[in-house]
Amino acid sequence: MDWERIRIFLAVARTGQILGAARQLGLNHATVSRQLTALEGEVKAKLVERRTNGCQLTPAGEQLMAAAERAESEFLRVEAELSGASAGIAGTVRVGAPDGLGNYFLAAELGRLATEHAELIIQLVPLPRTFSLSRREADIVITLDRPASGRLVVRKLTDYSLGIYASDDYLARLGPIRSEADLSGRLVVTHVEDLAYSRALDYAAKLAHVSSRRYECGSVVGQVEAVRAGVGVGILHDYTAALYPELRRLLPEIAFRRSYWLTSHPDTHATRRVAAVADYIAARVRAARHAFLPDENMVAPPETTTAS
Repeated sequence: MDWERIRIFLAVARTGQILGAARQLGLNHATVSRQLTALEGEVKAKLVERRTNGCQLTPAGEQLMAAAERAESEFLRVEAELSGASAGIAGTVRVGAPDGLGNYFLAAELGRLATEHAELIIQLVPLPRTFSLSRREADIVITLDRPASGRLVVRKLTDYSLGIYASDDYLARLGPIRSEADLSGRLVVTHVEDLAYSRALDYAAKLAHVSSRRYECGSVVGQVEAVRAGVGVGILHDYTAALYPELRRLLPEIAFRRSYWLTSHPDTHATRRVAAVADYIAARVRAARHAFLPDENMVAPPETTTAS
């Protein structure tokens, strides 16, 4: 079988769409469709059901996907061994991260790494969503929750703190906030509850007994900009709010602590480029420990572990 067709088939299987696979691979959707049809002719079996809302694997498709992923893992293992002999860092590494960390920390830090290695392409995807390592949506994933299962390499990056913030303009217009009672009736900028992708984002619920007024934004960037614009008070990352001198930390007795976890697939973790980017992220986070936990010294995170 033609490995290029297998690669295209895996992209279709993982994205569930011919168009999505085409975008991921940088190909025309007609080329993806044609190669998929050719592969079905080669194996003499229907591999996917093409529907208006996407593609569904047939039993034969599921069988081929399992075999193809085993072959892919072996290729990646060999690549890792061969790349270890190379002094340079080259290739593409995709990093999926929460939008707060991605936009306000990793964008600049990973950009510096990219400028130092001409043959390294870093794809930072800072979105309020989860990423699948098994479907190869990313090489490195940073999450708010420690993965509970799966064949994964997991390390804790850091704890981080959040607090209640408002802009100087907001406080000048609507008055100071000196106690929890002063939050009564205030508009709270927070996540869109039913779109929250992690239980770690439940901190706004802690203020429900004080004020039921909500302005919900689906991204951290939107929340930060709303608070800066004086829309209301918001629960923001301390390391993000520190970037804007017009934001004021309110009620220090109300604080939240969460964690970031860095995860990679064991098949790709050993490749030089993925390991280098993962180690770089961990080092830059350690160097910025006072930004992530401004009120205390960060305890060193535990060593890398493998989840199973």
